[in-house]
Amino acid sequence: MKYLHLTLREPPETRHPMQSFLVEHDGMEREDLLIWNFGADEDHEDALFYVVGDIDAYEAAIDDVESVADYDLTPVDDRSFYSYVHQRTRESDLAFREAFARRNLVVVPPVVYAKDGATKFTVVGEGEDLSAVVDAIPDSMAVEVDRVGEYDRRHARVGAALTDHQREVVAAAVDLGYYAVPREATLEELGAALSLSPSTVSDHLRKAEAAVMERLVE
Repeated sequence: MKYLHLTLREPPETRHPMQSFLVEHDGMEREDLLIWNFGADEDHEDALFYVVGDIDAYEAAIDDVESVADYDLTPVDDRSFYSYVHQRTRESDLAFREAFARRNLVVVPPVVYAKDGATKFTVVGEGEDLSAVVDAIPDSMAVEVDRVGEYDRRHARVGAALTDHQREVVAAAVDLGYYAVPREATLEELGAALSLSPSTVSDHLRKAEAAVMERLVE
C-alpha cells in the first residue's frame, strides 16, 4: 500500500475565508481537519477541526463566513479548541474534490492547514491512482509531493503534531547534535544556525517535545 504526502498552496482569492484568517491573524497557529462528512446532495458538509490559536478571534471571524450555517467551539486549554462546522459546500471545493473522485484512494486525517497558507495531508492508495490524483488537482493550486513510500501510520501521527517552525527547529537540533549523548550543540549554536534567539529555539523545542509526547501516549 503506497502513500503520498502532499503540500498544496491555493491562491488567496479561492482559499476558504477561515484559512485566510489563519494566515493573516497573529493569534492563530494552525488548524487540523480531523474528520469530515459530506451530505448526500453534496450541498452541505460537516467537519471537525482541532485549532491552535485565539478562540475569541476565531469565533468573531467564523461568524462572518457566509458559507458557514452553524458551528460549535469547545475549548481544550487556553490556546487550543475544537471547532465543529456545518457549512454549504463551495464551488472551488467541489472542483478540488473532483480530482479524487472515482479513484481508489483514502485521504488520511489530519489535513493540516498551516500558518503559511499551505495545506498538508497524506493520501493512501494504489500507485496509478496516486499518480493520477496529482495530475488531476486543479492548475490553480501549486502541488508539492513531499514524501512517497509504503504507508506506515505509526510515525505519521507524531510528525503531524508539529508546526512547520517546530519541525524546522527540531530537524536542525538533530542535525547539529543537540539530542546527541553527550550533547554536541547548545541553544545558542542552534539559534545562530537558524537566525533565532536561544529563547525562541528553546520555546519551539519544548512545544515540539510536548506535542510528540502527547501523540505517543494517545
